[in-house]
Amino acid sequence: MTAETRLSLLDTWIQENNAIVKKWEQRDSVIQDNIQTLLKRCHLESHKLLRKIQGIPAVTDHVQLELTVVYNCCVFSLSQSQLSEAEQVLTQGLKRGLEMLGWDPPPGAGLAQFWSYVSAKPPGGSAVHSCLQQLLCFSWALWLATCQLAIIQDMQEALISLSEGLGDEGVGERRSAGAWREKSAPPRPQVVLDPRELRDILQICTVIAQGADWLVEGRCSEALCVLQTGPSLPAPRVQLAHTHFLSGLCLARTGRPQSALQCFRKAMEVDSRCVSALHQSILVYQQLGNTQAEIQGLHLLHSMLVLPPAVESGNPLLRPSSLPRGQSLSLLLSVPSPLGVLHSLALKNVLHGRLSEGAELYLDLLAELQSGDQHTSQVGVADALPLPRLAEVYLEAGSALLAAKRPADALALCDEVIITTLDLLPNKRLNLEEEELGDGAEAGSVALGRLETVLWAGSAHLLQAHCQAHLKDWKQAVELYTRCINLVVKVCVLQKDGTPVPPGADPAPGRHRGSLLALRRLKGLALAGRGISFTQRDQLREALRDLQLSLQASAGCMQAELWLGEVLWRLGRKREATGSWQRAWSSSGEPPPEGLPLYLQDPQSGPSLDPADLQQRLEEFTPLSALEGSHKGQVVPYHLQD
Repeated sequence: MTAETRLSLLDTWIQENNAIVKKWEQRDSVIQDNIQTLLKRCHLESHKLLRKIQGIPAVTDHVQLELTVVYNCCVFSLSQSQLSEAEQVLTQGLKRGLEMLGWDPPPGAGLAQFWSYVSAKPPGGSAVHSCLQQLLCFSWALWLATCQLAIIQDMQEALISLSEGLGDEGVGERRSAGAWREKSAPPRPQVVLDPRELRDILQICTVIAQGADWLVEGRCSEALCVLQTGPSLPAPRVQLAHTHFLSGLCLARTGRPQSALQCFRKAMEVDSRCVSALHQSILVYQQLGNTQAEIQGLHLLHSMLVLPPAVESGNPLLRPSSLPRGQSLSLLLSVPSPLGVLHSLALKNVLHGRLSEGAELYLDLLAELQSGDQHTSQVGVADALPLPRLAEVYLEAGSALLAAKRPADALALCDEVIITTLDLLPNKRLNLEEEELGDGAEAGSVALGRLETVLWAGSAHLLQAHCQAHLKDWKQAVELYTRCINLVVKVCVLQKDGTPVPPGADPAPGRHRGSLLALRRLKGLALAGRGISFTQRDQLREALRDLQLSLQASAGCMQAELWLGEVLWRLGRKREATGSWQRAWSSSGEPPPEGLPLYLQDPQSGPSLDPADLQQRLEEFTPLSALEGSHKGQVVPYHLQD
């Protein structure tokens, strides 16, 4: 091939390359729906041009053009997430570049080996050096996109030099371009993405990725040092917010909650839609016991999650968010689904006495579940706070409505649960072996499912009975409590030797433990409720039996203890009654059992005893009791009188 032919081809291919670049630069005049079509067309045309250039033997005069086209092709491939194609084009282009410079290819086919070889023997000529810096910058992007942070760390010195070189070179490039235009010199091959812009994206994304990895590994101090360099870098607001957010996580995990809250606040100030920072703020408020701030945060988080996703302005070729995220960062950025947040918000309101608001939120949650619109439009949304199964949500909502003094609505929700589980309930005794319920047993899920079905139906009957007690229909309440008890006593958990598990035995740890404790609690509450209802009907012997059985099944129920004392008092067993009241008041400050569902906590409505009246009875009875003791030659201490 003659020199004239080579120059003619060089000029033609430079013009063709620059036409592709110009076509992409004019994308703002294209209809938004056609941007992806334009991107694909430019991608195909640039690769077609590269095949033509590489279709002839490597020529030294073409080195700058070929390496520039390689860079453009790689950027187009990366913008469409075609990473393997980009790596193949880059590796082949670098190999031909060395051949054009008269160098032998380095041993090994990896990009890291290539750049170690080149850095040991820098090429001469500013044009070639500029092209290689562009390709090194893209190699950095490829390592980041494939989560190869170890290589980036190994190449840190070369990348720092690259960052400084690109910054200095930009001014010189612009001056040279202006001088060539004045002299009417032939055009130079243009790049589709300024390497300095790519470098800025890569710097902040590397800081975020490295900080996230170290944070997940527990290296919080090292992660914090890296992340604190982020705000000084040129970065889009979303990535800048991520540096503040991850810094806050580091501080929260090292026991500095107030400093963490400041970082989360900065993240939300930089990017108002940084839902991850808001979610973590809520968790810190929960840790600090600031219930009001926690509930306000949940309200705001839910309202943000149901918003449509933000539309990024402009049509950049490569967005920071388009680089694939590592597993660590995706894990740290995850937030609950909108339904999970709404459930948590409803539950928090009820547990902290905001009963009317909690009941309305539960109704909103049920409406969302029935509509099937879960509003999972936000990127990174995950059920970090898993939503309970539908039957449990209905039961929680029923409990909330009863607490808010809306028994009719609660009855309707419980009917839904009963109708749904009716065909799944056992008709006879349900024997479950401990091995069936154990972890890892294949049949465990079946056995556990049968147990939970009984729990749901029994809890629905329990809540309905509570509603009738609230309405003072004691006959109907007794009937519903009895249905619950009859259902619960059908379940018998057997030990390995075939004998039933003792009533007071603590269940072994495992998947079934929570369900067995809930079953025991359900039985205790149903017996207590029926005993209280019998008391209202003056059936004191039946009431005494049920209340005593209730405390045997599930000790620590304050209402059962108080009403047991009332029944004993009415039966003339005043010494035993005072002991029962004393036990009830001594346990009143104890927290409820851990993990107890809302619908299996002590009912917040129904008949209650007047504490002032009970105290007056105690004061009247105590002197008499002491006097009886003195007649026997001794005074019995009050706490031992039972």
